[in-house]
Amino acid sequence: MGDRMTQPLPALSPLAAPAAPRGGTEAAQRRAAEAFEAQVLGALLQPMFETLATDGPFGGGNAEAQWRPMLVEQFGRAMAKAGGVGLGAAVLAEMQRLQAEAQAGPQVGSQLGPQAPAGGSGR
Repeated sequence: MGDRMTQPLPALSPLAAPAAPRGGTEAAQRRAAEAFEAQVLGALLQPMFETLATDGPFGGGNAEAQWRPMLVEQFGRAMAKAGGVGLGAAVLAEMQRLQAEAQAGPQVGSQLGPQAPAGGSGR
C-alpha cells in the first residue's frame, strides 16, 4: 500500500476536441437546447432568491431554504418552456449547424477562428 502512495500519477492526455454531434432528431435537439436554457436561467435566478428572508409570519425557515433551489430550477424550466430569452434557439441553431457540417464531412482548409487575409500581414 505504501508503494502505491509514493508512485507518481500517470500523465494525463490532453483533452480532445468535443465530438461532432450525432444525428439526433430535431425534437431531441430542441429538448436539449431547452434544457440547457432552463439550467442557465435557473443559475441566473439563484442569486436573486438567495437574498429573500425565510423568517417572518409566512416564512418557511430552514425548510424553505432547503426547497428553494428546486423551486428556482422549476422557474427556469417554466421560463425556457415559455420561450426563454432566446438562448435555446441559438443553441439549437448551433447544434444543427454542427450536425450539417459533420454530415457534409471535413472541408479542405476549414479552420476555427478568423482567417488571415491572403497576401500580406493584414495591416
